[in-house]
Amino acid sequence: MKNARYKRFAALALTAALAVLAASCGETAGSRNSFEAKGSDTMVNLSQMWAEEYMKENPQISIAVTGGGSGTGISAMINGTTDIANSSREMKEEEKAEAEAKGVEVVENLVALDGLAVIVHPGNSVTELSIDELAGLFTGRISDWQEVGGEPGPIVLLSRESNSGTHVFFKEHVLNEEEFAPRTLLLPSSQQIIDELVNNPRAIGYVGLGYVSDGVRTLEVKEDEASPGIEPNVASVQDGSYPISRPLFVYSKQDSPQVVLDFLEWIMGPQGQKVVEELEFVPLNQ
Repeated sequence: MKNARYKRFAALALTAALAVLAASCGETAGSRNSFEAKGSDTMVNLSQMWAEEYMKENPQISIAVTGGGSGTGISAMINGTTDIANSSREMKEEEKAEAEAKGVEVVENLVALDGLAVIVHPGNSVTELSIDELAGLFTGRISDWQEVGGEPGPIVLLSRESNSGTHVFFKEHVLNEEEFAPRTLLLPSSQQIIDELVNNPRAIGYVGLGYVSDGVRTLEVKEDEASPGIEPNVASVQDGSYPISRPLFVYSKQDSPQVVLDFLEWIMGPQGQKVVEELEFVPLNQ
């Protein structure tokens, strides 16, 4: 079960953080053997598994991984409190301007692809929605399930918080920059969206493809009313047919230490991309 795997990654993150603290006591500026990755909650399990596998191969290296959202990670990298930032969106212009003002030269590393799965309770009778219908739901223009072919009843909207790259991507590519309905329940993690939806037959939410679990059901998404519904999966994201797909990034600094550069090279190579595939994201080499 994925939830069991996520718990293992959470334990790993704590272990890695303690390892970094211990290792930092003996390292010098010229011989760093530890670093931190922070940012996207969508990518946190992926990043933790990258760290786990890399440390198995390189036991002298310690990597601490934390979430907090794409914006949090990017801000921390610019301010020098993390070495790399995991992000499920591109940097914003204001973030680039802040980095430039502080003399930070940022490098954008494309590390994987992802699809945003629209999820409902298994008991929901709706099987597909168009992009326009999704926009109607999440902006509040559509408020009852019967308006989109479901059983009568109010729609409960679940979304990530505004500092999340997942939230930003959904707002840009589905809502066309319109605001979420005021009644939308904003949750701090994808797992909390899953947990809430499992117990609420009237709810709808969205999560990264790698977070879909047995307790929820994905909806097919149509580009428009005339288009066929496309199921969110690795194949449909890879071939570009799924309408809500996106790149995933790791942002680093131009002057990153060698220990960080070696890790970035590894995650974009065959071993790192195998981890991407195992966690049901879309690897770069397919």
